[in-house]
Amino acid sequence: MEEMTPTYSHYTDLAELFGYPDDAFADRVRSVHEFLNNNYPEAGTLLEPFLSFTKQASIVQMEELFLRTFDVQAITTLDIGYVLFGDDYKRGAVLVHLNNEHAKVGNPCYSELSDHLPNVLRLLPLLDNAEFREELVDRIVAPALRKIISEFSLETIEKKEKVYMRHHKTLIQSSTSDGTLYRHALIALFSVMKADFNLTMEKATETSSSFLKGIGTEIQLEAEDA
Repeated sequence: MEEMTPTYSHYTDLAELFGYPDDAFADRVRSVHEFLNNNYPEAGTLLEPFLSFTKQASIVQMEELFLRTFDVQAITTLDIGYVLFGDDYKRGAVLVHLNNEHAKVGNPCYSELSDHLPNVLRLLPLLDNAEFREELVDRIVAPALRKIISEFSLETIEKKEKVYMRHHKTLIQSSTSDGTLYRHALIALFSVMKADFNLTMEKATETSSSFLKGIGTEIQLEAEDA
């Protein structure tokens, strides 16, 4: 297989995996899967359970899964700055700087915040500064993905459902196994990023770029103290 030209345009398509489902959602997932099979076969295999679900699910079922996973009674959120920092001021810094980057390249965030995962994925191919792009992935996107993926353990989901049952009269009906389906899309995305940006689970090396340097250092320290 010929080596891919590093345009990173495929992240625009990968962002579609995490958009709110509509009538064309299953077709977009199928298209992404075909691309992955041809270019990132490991990621293509990882995406298959999610693809299988979208092939047979109704639009209502896909909407309910999305809401249960990322919105109502959510397992996690797609706002990666919040995933890393919660309501801490550091998330505000991330939002401000990402807002500036989106504005520079004309990347619309629509109704979501600047740190919303699909918005950040669409930003990656538009950045002219390769060093900034790599550091954004290494210090912000990848750590957030690792944290989000870790929330999809069956044990974590079962504990959260017990809490929901105590505090809510109803739950969006879904089996525990269905509750992990978006994990397959997330680990497929991480697999692509690992190949594109040579990601590892080890501590990142120090770099000299702007706001991400300080934020990345704090992430590392918090991870080491956990």
